[in-house]
Amino acid sequence: MGTRLQGKTAIITGASAGIGWATAHALAAEGANVVVTARREERLKKLVAEIEATGAKAIYVAGDASLEPTAITVVQKALEAFGKIDILINNAGVGVYKHIVNLTLAEYDRMVNSNVRSSFLFTRYVVPHLITQKSGTLLFVSSVAGLFGYPTESVYCATKFAQIGMAQALDKELSEYGIHVGAICPGGVKTEFAIGHGRTVEGVAASDMMEADEVAEAILLACVQRPGTRIHQLVMRPMSEPWG
Repeated sequence: MGTRLQGKTAIITGASAGIGWATAHALAAEGANVVVTARREERLKKLVAEIEATGAKAIYVAGDASLEPTAITVVQKALEAFGKIDILINNAGVGVYKHIVNLTLAEYDRMVNSNVRSSFLFTRYVVPHLITQKSGTLLFVSSVAGLFGYPTESVYCATKFAQIGMAQALDKELSEYGIHVGAICPGGVKTEFAIGHGRTVEGVAASDMMEADEVAEAILLACVQRPGTRIHQLVMRPMSEPWG
């Protein structure tokens, strides 16, 4: 086990699969106390058991990240278990890929709530603690879809652009408190993301997309920056994907 995050406490939303799951392992492997949250409790139990088996510490809180009581409870449980919060990874998110004329209001609400509302809520309740201690790292797992528009992804892109804007504004708002703010913008990743909503299991498996642990390594890099530096925006893509 590494020690670069020894004694730090990290909250990771959307941790029951994919990038969130891999990030929890990556941060725990560097000594972080990990607080994971998502809706699927059985998945979270398994994740915590895996992390604890390595000698690291982890707890979970099951809940919908887009609901205010979930954010409040996660922060409270993190403080009760570990005494402080140092890192927030706003990773919860969903995608529905459809032509705009086929997208429903329910699908719009689902993406906005999961991708943007959850980011606001967890940031709102974690940041006061980072301000008090005058340190911390706040990361938004956005997407290359937060930098470029793509057909059939108009609303998804809008939510990911929103996360980039939030990160840029908060960097200016919070830098005086020693808080590192950044956005991670991956391209295609082999996860459950958007399966049945524009992607298929077979299509993802046969693709040249990145693995979730490769993105987790980038997130870890942003979490171990020295006090005098921070990564504003980190863009990563599979070698097979074009620049834009």
